[in-house]
Amino acid sequence: MKKIEKFLKKYKVNNKDKSQTPVILDYKVDNSKRTVRITVDETFAMQEFSAKTTRKIYEGISKRLDKRYRNHKITIISNGLSIDNLAPNIKSEAGKRPSGRINIDYKGNPWVKNISDPTQITHGLQNRHISVWASHGRYYDNNKNLWKWQRPKLFGTTEDLFTQTIVVPYLIPMLENAGAIVFTPRERDWQKNEVIVDNDDNMVGTSYIEVSSQHSWKNTGIKGFAKHPGYYTDGENPFTAGTARMAKTTRKSNSYSLISYQPKLPKEGKYAVYVSYQTLPNSIDDACYTVWHKGEKTVFKVNQKMGNGTWVYLGTFEFDKGSNEFNRVVITNQSARKGVVTSDAVRFGGGMGNIMRGNATSGLPRCLEGARYYAQWAGMPYYVYSTKSGTDDYRDDINTRSYMTNHLGGGSCYMPTVEGRKVPLELSLAVHSDAGYSANGTGLIGSLAICTTGFGNGMLNSGISRTVSLDFAKSLLTNITQDIRYKYGKWVEREIYDRNFSETRIPEIPSAIIETMSHQNFPDMRYGQDPNFKFTLARSIYKTVLRQICNSHDRSYIVTPMTPNNFRIEFTDGNEVKLAWEPVEDPQEATSRPTGYIVYTSVGSAGFDNGTYIKGSNYHKVKLERGVLYSFKVAAANKGGKSFTTETLCALYNSDSEYADNIIIIDGFHRLSSPAIRDNVFEQGFDFDDDPGVSLGPTAGWVGRQLCYNRDRIGIEDESGLGWSGDEFTGMFIAGNDRNHVRTHAEAIQASGSYNIASCSSEALETGKIDLSRYKLADMVLGLERNDGHSLKYYKTFPLLIRDQLRAFTKRGGRLLVSGAYIGSDMTAPEEQLFLKETLKCSYAGSHTSQNDFIYGMNTTIPYHNAINEEHYAATKHDAFTPHGHAYAALCYNNGGNAAIAYRGSDYRSFTMGIPFECIKENQKKHSIMRGIMDFLMK
Repeated sequence: MKKIEKFLKKYKVNNKDKSQTPVILDYKVDNSKRTVRITVDETFAMQEFSAKTTRKIYEGISKRLDKRYRNHKITIISNGLSIDNLAPNIKSEAGKRPSGRINIDYKGNPWVKNISDPTQITHGLQNRHISVWASHGRYYDNNKNLWKWQRPKLFGTTEDLFTQTIVVPYLIPMLENAGAIVFTPRERDWQKNEVIVDNDDNMVGTSYIEVSSQHSWKNTGIKGFAKHPGYYTDGENPFTAGTARMAKTTRKSNSYSLISYQPKLPKEGKYAVYVSYQTLPNSIDDACYTVWHKGEKTVFKVNQKMGNGTWVYLGTFEFDKGSNEFNRVVITNQSARKGVVTSDAVRFGGGMGNIMRGNATSGLPRCLEGARYYAQWAGMPYYVYSTKSGTDDYRDDINTRSYMTNHLGGGSCYMPTVEGRKVPLELSLAVHSDAGYSANGTGLIGSLAICTTGFGNGMLNSGISRTVSLDFAKSLLTNITQDIRYKYGKWVEREIYDRNFSETRIPEIPSAIIETMSHQNFPDMRYGQDPNFKFTLARSIYKTVLRQICNSHDRSYIVTPMTPNNFRIEFTDGNEVKLAWEPVEDPQEATSRPTGYIVYTSVGSAGFDNGTYIKGSNYHKVKLERGVLYSFKVAAANKGGKSFTTETLCALYNSDSEYADNIIIIDGFHRLSSPAIRDNVFEQGFDFDDDPGVSLGPTAGWVGRQLCYNRDRIGIEDESGLGWSGDEFTGMFIAGNDRNHVRTHAEAIQASGSYNIASCSSEALETGKIDLSRYKLADMVLGLERNDGHSLKYYKTFPLLIRDQLRAFTKRGGRLLVSGAYIGSDMTAPEEQLFLKETLKCSYAGSHTSQNDFIYGMNTTIPYHNAINEEHYAATKHDAFTPHGHAYAALCYNNGGNAAIAYRGSDYRSFTMGIPFECIKENQKKHSIMRGIMDFLMK
């Protein structure tokens, strides 16, 4: 016995120390059956098992048994299971098809399918329905009669916000790009505005139109959605306050009935589109919806046999401000089935919270609230979101995420005896960041995973063993650790908790919680707040979900590709352009190689289309209409799905001139980063005033500036504790790098004269794929690019090869426009400073910071985004310059310092701005300033 205890104490899995020493609870020998049964406490189960490690454990135990028992069969029990059952059944090697444990499968039409998408997914997550959510949200504290965050405000954020920044912009799109239908029990749309068009409430400016052909629209006779003014009290269900419409289906393509839902939107921007309907005995599984967005159309087929009486997400689209027929949703009664189509309200945008608790609403966007309040707005029964009868919103919210999953999935093949709405949800995942606490803040806490196997006799509703959840949890933890270490060198793999947690106990499908890291520990958050890290983490989770589901159904899989790089557009002949790019390999995933690409196109002010599938890495002979600005972006594709898209590039044709009027815009703003870092023996945290960082697009992840950096105050959960933060960013969707800068520059140049415009990523210039000699002017867009010293990825304004290209370009007489916030301060080496003086005719004259600043010159004043805001990324800190040679200051800051340097010599011309041009406020002002710059450089 002592020898076994000693062995277990010293035993390591993969040479890793265990956080706790296992204790033997029971030891039984049965000589008649020749068995030895050893029961160990649950801490022994908190490790990664495999067939190999399990065999190693049994061999080690056998050697330490008395000789009389060495031929006995040994069984080791931990947390109620034999360690043989703790080894993952599902392997993670690429493309392998091991035998799974799930012998049921959904074969019908998906809940929602985008039939306009040119991606043909056969080895991904097509027709797979998954429930995913980001931990907590703002909730009402019943005892204190106030709304509050569920977790403390630390290091500029709170878990309620932070985990959304992984799930919403990264994980959910990755799953959807692989073909999955993703349900989330919290509002997913980071849009404060909400407009609902409904047959029961024709709001001013909106348009609800019914057109009847052979079959007319009539009421279903069942209660439907209706909105009332003001707020909603506990228990009110908006989906039982109105009516819904229905019509018999038709196969005819030229004679059909339709309903048009046309919103009046308060501002231009991205809006999620949700539809609602009712399920009747003869409902169809292919209801046809068309979303018109800025004149482009995307068609969906919705399975109305499931998911009725709630908001059903179609997608997120760009819409114009106001009300017009180019921005609307249309449903028809066309179908390949005989039956009825039903239609209720259509919702545009996430909106603000409207659930009254106590005497107030949260006052925040709905997406920042807990699932309890979204569930009520989404028509869930009271018992789904209020298990505590309205007396404990905190507990209600924790349970709502799982109960809402069960209610939607009830009656499907995965939850056959649960009452519900028949959506075939087959996996659920909760993403959290509460992995532990560090007493000194010097090391990583890392990730841990949680599941529940000891509940319901170890079985899920469909008869699947709950050990599948254990497999899932272990795979999540193992893969996250491997992927992060591969990319960034280090990460800590923690335990697997097989315990009674609501989010893994209640779901009647395989489920897990992944505690991604510790929001209480700055070394973890230093990684976690870097957008590149979030991408890596989310991609690892997506790949685990892919493997889990495909292997469970004995299907081979292919991982989606990485986003292409070296994107470029150049003229080839007259009004024809060629688009080209390069594939990006994922050395960890052999299956992820692209087999084709999708080119998305926007013509003029219209939205992007649904894409054109291209087999090769270039797109030839794209014809442009004279005077019309074209915008393009590209995604890589394979049978597993598609990647995120590239930056947006543009092309404009005005003249057949081979040189005189040709301009190339070079996108050199790629940087994504956390805020600036303070980390020394006295201080620790994020410094927003030094550098607020750069997110990918907008982010809802910040609560306020960090107020306490004192490392002596670690672990104190009040205003005097390390990491404690303010509230000034609460409710803000802070603008980031939207990768759309080229379009802003191209629109301003288009308004300045009749020029031809090509464009490229700075990667294409750096690797020699662009010949600058074909252009009279190069516009270098640098935004917030710089080597900031804290990002996990290296960025640089002017790498050596680009400096060489621009130097040669100006020696040939080329004209150069450069704008960016860190052009001078990022060029500190002697050879870099020489480049500034010789090529840009300036030198760095210090950093300029002001929250209420403007630039003056060129006979005007120029307001620009210099404070954190929701409209456009801000140049909160930027450079001032000293002119050299015959150059002079063209623009100045209002409180001193040169904001732009102009040079007009006999050899070449240049214009260098210390703020990003795209940060100038108001399109009219942008256009007038660009017109002046173009006149200076080109005429």
